[in-house]
Amino acid sequence: MNSSTRFTASQRPEVPPVRVNPPEEEQVARLVARLQQIHPVDPATIQVVRAPLRICPLGAHIDHQLGIVTGMTIDQAILLAFAPAADATFHVESLNFPEAVTFPAAQVPPYRRGDWGNYLRGAVLALQQRFRLDRGFVGVVGGAMPIGGLSSSAAVTIAYLLALEALNGLQLSPGDNVELVRYTENRYIGLNNGILDQSVILFSQERHLTRIDCRDLAIDRVATPLPVDGPTPAFEILAVYSGVTHVLVGTDYNSRVAECQEATRQLLGFVGQEAGPDPRLRQVDPAIFHAEGHRLSPPLHRRALHFFGEMERVEAGVAAWQAGDLARFGELMNRSGESSIRYYECGSPQLITLYEVLRETPGVYGTRFSGAGFRGNCIALIDPARREEIAAAIHARYPAAHPEEAPRYSIHFCRPDGHARLLQGVAERGLGRA
Repeated sequence: MNSSTRFTASQRPEVPPVRVNPPEEEQVARLVARLQQIHPVDPATIQVVRAPLRICPLGAHIDHQLGIVTGMTIDQAILLAFAPAADATFHVESLNFPEAVTFPAAQVPPYRRGDWGNYLRGAVLALQQRFRLDRGFVGVVGGAMPIGGLSSSAAVTIAYLLALEALNGLQLSPGDNVELVRYTENRYIGLNNGILDQSVILFSQERHLTRIDCRDLAIDRVATPLPVDGPTPAFEILAVYSGVTHVLVGTDYNSRVAECQEATRQLLGFVGQEAGPDPRLRQVDPAIFHAEGHRLSPPLHRRALHFFGEMERVEAGVAAWQAGDLARFGELMNRSGESSIRYYECGSPQLITLYEVLRETPGVYGTRFSGAGFRGNCIALIDPARREEIAAAIHARYPAAHPEEAPRYSIHFCRPDGHARLLQGVAERGLGRA
């Protein structure tokens, strides 16, 4: 179960009130009811996609450089209730945004900055590169978690893709959908990210850490001896929403990618090697960096320091996870967070405050930004027995440091989860009746 703590600057409870998020079946019922309210669909044709949100404990900011990363999904998701349209058209509403998205498959509109409909339009275009789409859909999308930093954009794109594939009889693998999400984000939206987000959402398995080699999409699901579910889990996942939301295309995300590419060109050039047309730091042998890295300009040196340090932390973290060593795993998360600030130079003031508060709070094994670090959430692995103390520590320091975000920030305690999928038996459970 996921629960949340919400409070404003005017509240000073000794123990903050806890609000339990709506159960998922209740969220699904709300989406289905809204779908039937706006469209006269046959209840038997309604389907629901569940695309969980994700965290990246280790492997921050290196997927776009073809590094090795880790991730796991959480028990909160983007949900899409949909039914077939009469033709190849789309009409989708969101419970989180005011305007509906409507267009025919034959005339997909261009990218619109800041428009939540970009992910649906991009998903349609991505599939149309390979397939004819004879059937569109009407739908309603929503989720209980605040948007930002937990890869809601990748999750909603996956939800659209799975819906389109189900309606058009397409049998695609998770690996196929990884590339389709990448097309949507790289080509249509213009965000130069890698494959971390969609790979975690599509490949994760309950009670496992997902290890992804972004160079060849090698996926390992790494088990741990720790109890990660049931009544007494060894840890919970804490997500603290900062209240800060910006689209990544408008941040320094793409410039960081370009800096990493330039560091690659220069490092390989120092030893007489060609970087090729699409340089990535994974092409550089660590020995070359250790021998020649001092010749880089200070900003490029810092980006490379983060990449090679994070690669080492990932491998050490996987070993700690397999050994059930939460203290070691958490220490590596803290170092990842510090490297993101010092060397990758990302993180809004709000996220840096959350990172510092959580790093210093007893009961937090480890913490770092979630997502690109320019908006959204800070995540942590915590001792479930210390929930109230951790929430109180955040409440005592964060709203005082950032009063503008005090009305919007929230605390969420989550559990690990599995991969994206179509939910079964929606109509049979009565959720298809208004």
